[in-house]
Amino acid sequence: MEFLGKTTIDFVGKRNISFVISAIISIIGIIAIIQMSRGAANMGIDFTGGTSVQLKFDKPLAMADARKALHAAGIEAELQEVKEGNKLLVKLPRKSSLAVGKAAELVPAAFVKAQPGLQVTVESTTEIGPSIGEKLRKDTIIAVAISMLGIICYIAWRFDFKFGVGAVVATLHDVLAMFAAYYLTGREFNLLFITAVLTITGYSLTDTVVIFDRIRENLHKDLKGSLHKIFNNSINETLSRSIITSLTTFLAAISLFLWGGEVIHDFSFALLVGIGVATYSSVFVASPVVLLLEQRAMNKGETGTVQPAKA
Repeated sequence: MEFLGKTTIDFVGKRNISFVISAIISIIGIIAIIQMSRGAANMGIDFTGGTSVQLKFDKPLAMADARKALHAAGIEAELQEVKEGNKLLVKLPRKSSLAVGKAAELVPAAFVKAQPGLQVTVESTTEIGPSIGEKLRKDTIIAVAISMLGIICYIAWRFDFKFGVGAVVATLHDVLAMFAAYYLTGREFNLLFITAVLTITGYSLTDTVVIFDRIRENLHKDLKGSLHKIFNNSINETLSRSIITSLTTFLAAISLFLWGGEVIHDFSFALLVGIGVATYSSVFVASPVVLLLEQRAMNKGETGTVQPAKA
């Protein structure tokens, strides 16, 4: 069973348009990373250090009343409403004047003082020191860098170095797109986001490898065919597989986004964005980059490394 019949779309012929779109997305992603390094983005306490207290109330509490209660108690905090169960997430940054160890006591007391008779339960408390936050930032950069190096080594070993470059460019494009989406929507950068980034890195690589494998097969079948035609045919032949895989994964991710709860809401949002851009980049970024590198090598008189060796 095929999702699509035989298609003859000129994917690589549209590479100039796709490269412009990808360049815009990547620039926004780079800006997001720069803003993060400057502390101008919405950074979670995972990276900045601080305290997070999740509370549960016996009755609904308006966000305006919650802010007023904390302000009256002299507590500087960010509030995030949890839609189910009358819950509230109170985030106290490292610069907060509230003692870290007293957060679980003083924050509920502020609400009770503002509204006598209100029952408040502390469901969880997370504390991260500034040194740990700094270490997590460094470890995040190292993790992403190692994953990129591993990708280019694996693809270069299995296919060819040019394929490795194409895979890394596409994967880096996906990572930057996720940073851009998070930054533009004002979502919090935390460890769950990094988990989603590394997850999509693997997903993108898998989808790209399938197309690369078909390209390699077709290169051996059509020794005299043009590279442009071979690359196009390979992408079209795997198009149904790419769409079906992405669609089923997308359905699982959107289920998490809609019904998974507040805790993994941002994580599932990152997955949704990542699945979309990973599918796009495997078709419109990875393969066209390899094709351009190969054509450039052939124009210089070099042996086409992706061309099969003649018997």
